Amino acid sequence: MSVPVGVIVPPSLDGPTLLAFARRAEENGFASLWIVEDCFLNGGIAQAATVLATTERITVGLGLLPAGARNPAFAAMELATLENFHPGRLEVSVGHGMPDWMRQVGSWPASPLTLLAEYLEALRRLLAGETVTVEGRYVRLDGVRLAAPPLRAPAVLAGVRGPRSVEVAGRSADGTLLAEPVTPEYLTAVRRGTGRDRDDHRVVGYNVGAVDNDPAVARERARVTLGAVGEPAWAPHIAPLPFADELAELRQQAGSAEEFARRLPDAWVDRLAVVGTPEQAGARIAELGEAGLDEAVLFPVGPDPVGALDGLGRLL
Repeated sequence: MSVPVGVIVPPSLDGPTLLAFARRAEENGFASLWIVEDCFLNGGIAQAATVLATTERITVGLGLLPAGARNPAFAAMELATLENFHPGRLEVSVGHGMPDWMRQVGSWPASPLTLLAEYLEALRRLLAGETVTVEGRYVRLDGVRLAAPPLRAPAVLAGVRGPRSVEVAGRSADGTLLAEPVTPEYLTAVRRGTGRDRDDHRVVGYNVGAVDNDPAVARERARVTLGAVGEPAWAPHIAPLPFADELAELRQQAGSAEEFARRLPDAWVDRLAVVGTPEQAGARIAELGEAGLDEAVLFPVGPDPVGALDGLGRLL
């Protein structure tokens, strides 16, 4: 398969389960393992350090660090340390964070786009070993330089959704990280929005993943996780789809996210997740690759996240 496949760590795993998950992901041959930093669960940098120390080869991605949560100089210190201790195995993404969570902690800026652009540019320069002086609206650094910059700066992606944020990603980041669901239609819009060629701008996309010999079983596992796609924050993902208006109408009629997910037509589930037999799921990933995806990252579903990796591993 030409598109590398990674997996997402469920954000609520306890320590022993996290270690077991990371080891199983590496044993199955996944290209990467991505850490989600959701409020107010396990910290992203601490999880990444634990996983890097526990595994030997797999790339570990941070997806994503909210720009309003950490001063970029201190974030650069942490990330440089991880890269220097585990060379070539770290990838980073920075985004706005979920607005409700960021408002809850008093860190939602008046201009999220300005903050993200300033943060990405400062962080990338610091990780490149530069001495950085900036006097921005949000980022202010006076002659800051890392004492031990990484020999190879990790890629810094922008974790974004909407068109204006995608434009910032194209200008200020090494690539773009997209939350689920990622479809060919959405990828086409994102690629156009970055204004960058595929060769110099990497796009990584999350999707719910479920693989089974019986496509109906895989579809039902994925379905229960898709309730959020009808919410307003997911509008950029849904707008390019040919059934966007019908989906919005169904969400309004359903009342609850759970009922909405239950009533999603099978054909929509197949478009909103990577599901089915290994052959069907593999064909979907190949289709995403043709549309511009550089790496597919799957969220394992079901009551046993570690065991679910074996099913997804059949894609490899």
